Amino acid sequence: MKFDDAMLQRLEKLSMLKIEDEKREEMINELEKIVGFVEVLGELDTKGLDPSFRTLECGTPMREDIPNENAEIKKIIIENAPKVKDDYFVVPNIIE
Repeated sequence: MKFDDAMLQRLEKLSMLKIEDEKREEMINELEKIVGFVEVLGELDTKGLDPSFRTLECGTPMREDIPNENAEIKKIIIENAPKVKDDYFVVPNIIE
């Protein structure tokens, strides 16, 4: 897959990140390398392999799900969010 500046701008918008002008070409090259690596993985012969392979015989170890009631943590997270409305994160639409 070939990346260009338009694709990088779209990724910036979706991720809510800003890439500096002097780093844009380097980022495009890195993204092309990453996608190229994933494409190579797609060429692997996986016939005969169990699709439900896992490293743990008994599955994922479970723990009790206990909510953290520390209000200070929520406040810190919300303060550092790029965009917030009514204590929720605001993210760009990805489905048109």
